[in-house]
Order: sequence, then structure tokens, then C-alpha cells
Amino acid sequence: MALEIEGNLIKFLPEVTGQGAKGPWVKQEFVLETQEQYPKKVCMSAWGDRVQDLKNYALGDTLRVTFGVESREYNERWYTDVRAIRIDSVGGNSGGGNTAPQASTQPKPQPSKPADLPPAGDLSSFTEGDDLPF
Repeated sequence: MALEIEGNLIKFLPEVTGQGAKGPWVKQEFVLETQEQYPKKVCMSAWGDRVQDLKNYALGDTLRVTFGVESREYNERWYTDVRAIRIDSVGGNSGGGNTAPQASTQPKPQPSKPADLPPAGDLSSFTEGDDLPF
């Protein structure tokens, strides 16, 4: 199961290395903050080659991370790991955060005004009985 999240890179945690039965390993955790109405912070881990991929980005970069979630039990406690599978920059940046997003050259559409409303500040057409329901 692979999931995807977009957010701003707000923190790098220290790189951790070790020696396992299959040889040396490297892991680095990082924190993304989502860009929602109520932003959430998610701590994710990058293993092996993904640690090198992570070094291409700077704090503040907007990233799209494909990740997997796995939980395991140890001494009757559960631990959940959010492991990055793929890390990409949002907006076509190649990493590093040195390129600014391209501005659109097309004009933005203007909202239309309803024809039946009086000009702003002109309340002469409203009577005493025209009251709002709240």
C-alpha cells in the first residue's frame, strides 16, 4: 500500500547509521507540514538511497512524498514507521529550492457582479421590512 502527501519541508533530524546482518544502513528522518486549513506535521523516515535524494532539498521546499506505513510490536507496545518510498519536488523544481515558481501570464478572471444589486453604500432601495434572517 503506497500513499502520497504534499507539504513543506520544515525539519531534518540527524542522520543515523548502523551495521546490520546484511551490511551497513543509513536512515534520516524529516518533517513535512501539510498545506491545509489546519496544517499537520508528519515525521517520515528515508532509508538508504532516499537519504541521498533528501539531500537535494532545502528547508521550505514543497515536496510530494510517496510513502508506506507499517506498525510493529515490541514488548507489548506498538511502533509505527512512515517510510518514504519516493521524494519529488512540487512545481517542477529539480530540488535545492533555488528556482521560483513561474508566474502565470494569463489574466485572472474577474468575478461578475449581479445586475440587481444597488451600488455599494446605496441603501435607498431597501425598506424597513427588508431584514436579514439572521
